[in-house]
Formats: sequence, C-alpha cells, structure tokens
Amino acid sequence: MTLLATAITLLVLNQLIKPISKASKSLDEYRNNRRLSVLPTEYTDEAGLLMCNIQESIYEAESFINEKQDLIYMLSHDLKNFAGNPQGLAKLILSENPSESIKHLADLICESTNLQFRYIENFIKLLNEQDQVVKFNQEPREIMFSNILPFINEQVEQRLIDKNIKLSLSLETEAATLKIDEGLLIQVIVNLISNAIKFSYFDSEIKVRIYNEDSKLMISVVDHGIGFNKNQIEELFKKFTKMSRLGTANESSTGIGLYLCKKIIERNKGTLSAISEGKNKGAEFKIEFDM
Repeated sequence: MTLLATAITLLVLNQLIKPISKASKSLDEYRNNRRLSVLPTEYTDEAGLLMCNIQESIYEAESFINEKQDLIYMLSHDLKNFAGNPQGLAKLILSENPSESIKHLADLICESTNLQFRYIENFIKLLNEQDQVVKFNQEPREIMFSNILPFINEQVEQRLIDKNIKLSLSLETEAATLKIDEGLLIQVIVNLISNAIKFSYFDSEIKVRIYNEDSKLMISVVDHGIGFNKNQIEELFKKFTKMSRLGTANESSTGIGLYLCKKIIERNKGTLSAISEGKNKGAEFKIEFDM
C-alpha cells in the first residue's frame, strides 16, 4: 500500500514538474543559442500560466532584438551617407590642384571620414556576427587546415608586404572536428594576424602555429611587436576598448576587432587568450578548442 501511494505521489509530482522542466529547457535554448521553442499551452494551472508567460516573454524579447537591430542598421546606413558628403567635397577640392595647405586640410577630412566609415562598417559587422553565429549549425564538422591557409594568406599578404614582415605558418595537424563554421574560423585567424601586423615593427616576423596539445586543438599567433602589460589583458577584449592604439605605422583601430574574435570563438565552444611579457616584448594570442 505504501509503495502504491509513493508511486502515485511520484507520478503526480512528475506531472507537476513536467511543464516547469519544459519551460526551463526553452529558456536555456534561447539564452544559449537564441533558439525559439514553442511551449505547449494546454496546461491551465499555475505552472501552465508560468509557461505561457515565459513563451510570451521570449517572443517579446526576440521581437525587440530584431526591431533594435533593424533600427541600428538603418541608422548606420544613414551615417555612412552623412560621412560620405564631406569626403566627396574633399576629393573634389583635391581634384582641383589646390595649394599645399588646402590639400593638407582636404587630406585630413578624407582621413577622418575613412575612420568614420571603418567604425560604422565594424559596428555593422559586429551585429552581423551576432546574428550569424546563432544561425550556424552547431554540429561538429571537419576542417582541413591545408585548405584554409591559402585563403588566410591571401587576405593578409599585402599588409605583410607593406611592412616587410615575414609570416611563418607551422601546420602540425592536418584536420580537426570542431563546432565552428570554417568561414568564421578563417575570419578570426585573419583578424588575429592583422592585429599582429598592426602592432609589429617593420622587417619583423609573425609565427602562426596550428597543433594538438592535451586533447585540444591550439592555434597561436605570435609577434615581436609592441606588446602590452599584464594588467591590460582584460581590457584588450572589451568592446570599443580604451586600449585602442595606433599601430607601428600609425594604423588606426576601431577597438572591436578582438572583441569580435573572442565572441565568435566562445560562442563556438572555444577560448581565446592573450599573453605578453610587457612593452616591446611582443604578444601571443591563442585559440583553444576541445576535441
């Protein structure tokens, strides 16, 4: 009799917990993967009302996000048009063979608007990445590194030539099965190499190594550039970081490149870290994926 009563009690508890469990799972799916779930609405008790409220809250949040992003895209597009007007006038002035002082001012206007364009483009890129990462299939897929290296080299080649920097690629593992889109991984590696070029001195070397260590895939980018202090590491990966600095050839920075890289890697179950021994002692950025 006692066993029967216990079984009935467990059955009732299970029925009470079931809608709450479904609601909890739906919240986790949305929070971690921004995946919308359809919760059942046939429950009429307090747990069922809770589930309905959660469903409505998730869809309201998604609607708000989409509306906000649409508005930002529209504003960003308009800002590019506004920045283009003074640049167009400055180029018109330059085409008229002005005096050196006027030419210098027109060049400054062009340089300033180019920087504005880069800020806007990177901001739009940030929004695009946030959208794309959650849409990609998170199933593991094999990535052949020998296939992606030519794409990486092609995108950084001119910047290397401009500063006479040698890029050494060490491929110690041919392939890995990872939960990241191949295109996103290429973009992250290109961004890390570009960052290394920016802060490296002329006639130096950057080393990229892809290897396995302790059941992990490791991708490291090492330069011999200006480096940074240990207490600045956390600041490196912040959005629009205050640590944005000019490169060794006065290259400008928008301050969101490393933020994007870290966001992409972490959303695809990896880690991105940085180390440096200090000023003018170079830096190493390392990506790690469990295999």
